[in-house]
Amino acid sequence: MRLQSKRPASAASISSPTREQVSAFFATRKSWRMEYFYREMRRQHGILLTSEGEPEGGKWNFDAENRRRWSGEPPAPEDSRPLHDYSALWAEIQRCGVNTFGEPQAGNFRWPLNRSEAKAGLDEFIAHVLPQFGAWQDAMNAEEPFLFHSLISFALNTKMLNPREVVAAAQQAWRSGHAPLPAVEGFIRQILGWREYVRGIYWSQMPGYRELNALDQHAPLPDWFWTGRTQMRCLAHAIGQSLTEAYAHHIQRLMVIGNFSLLSGLSPQAVHEWYLGVYIDAFEWVELPNTLGMSQFGDGGLLASKPYVSSASYIHKMSNYCQGCRYQHSQRTGELACPFNALYWDFFARNQARLGNNPRLGIVFKQLADMKEEERQAIADRAGYVRLNLNEL
Repeated sequence: MRLQSKRPASAASISSPTREQVSAFFATRKSWRMEYFYREMRRQHGILLTSEGEPEGGKWNFDAENRRRWSGEPPAPEDSRPLHDYSALWAEIQRCGVNTFGEPQAGNFRWPLNRSEAKAGLDEFIAHVLPQFGAWQDAMNAEEPFLFHSLISFALNTKMLNPREVVAAAQQAWRSGHAPLPAVEGFIRQILGWREYVRGIYWSQMPGYRELNALDQHAPLPDWFWTGRTQMRCLAHAIGQSLTEAYAHHIQRLMVIGNFSLLSGLSPQAVHEWYLGVYIDAFEWVELPNTLGMSQFGDGGLLASKPYVSSASYIHKMSNYCQGCRYQHSQRTGELACPFNALYWDFFARNQARLGNNPRLGIVFKQLADMKEEERQAIADRAGYVRLNLNEL
């Protein structure tokens, strides 16, 4: 993809690359990195660029400024989405004996059904929520499932909104002084960068991509993936919200549900099918690379440079989920130790032959090597017990 313009783009000038263009971009690469693709898209479309073609603010990426824990301030916005009542349709579905799961909110359906409702949702986000989005985009809170997220992914993926108008609206919010650059850049990166990036991977790599399982993981999903009834409070909230709202934001999907799935050795195909079936914005072209590649490392690093996993410390840092949980986030071993901790270290111990030469994981393997043998064995024992008893967690 060649640089076409250094001028700031208007809505009319921003267009998504065709399937052929994105396929060509990815077809000749042995591995891909979103950051480089994102920068090329910014250059091609003149997004957040100076007149000299350099990134506004002197940086391409402000992610380091967008990792704050939310403690109640500023207050989360009210849910202003439209309200629809589909109780009659739900009653008919039940009369027909259709097997379902989750907690359908038939009388309280909050997703847009037409272009007008979708556009109103975008306008509401740009006007009232975008300024706060950046700093708290990775935060999670048990009482506020949506926080400062746009909730427009369903409208985007069903084509009620065009990505070019969304990107243009966000850029204009910064140029007019309404929203800070880190918030706008972070939001645009999710659409012009990440969304188009996974689209390219899908159209260049399917159908074989769906079957990849680089870490040879095959465990079935725990039963509570279908109910949310687990004593792990973070997963109870993230999965429970998913089953009720058909939505969870990207950190809940990646660093809670996906993180646990990868550490536990769940089948990436089973995880993919769950995500595809649960989330209202999940269409295979956008969901599969996110789930199998980014979340489950099923492609062995073609999409992401390392597995995105963490111990309980990250979840404790970015949320209030650990408060009141049965398990102790600071303990690695023992009956009440948070399962994330032993699973995390055991994951790297089990996969050292595959991942040991990854330069981004050097510190992890150094810490693992420095552990006493008794601690490593205790971690392995605890992790083994957890994996054998997933349904009981």
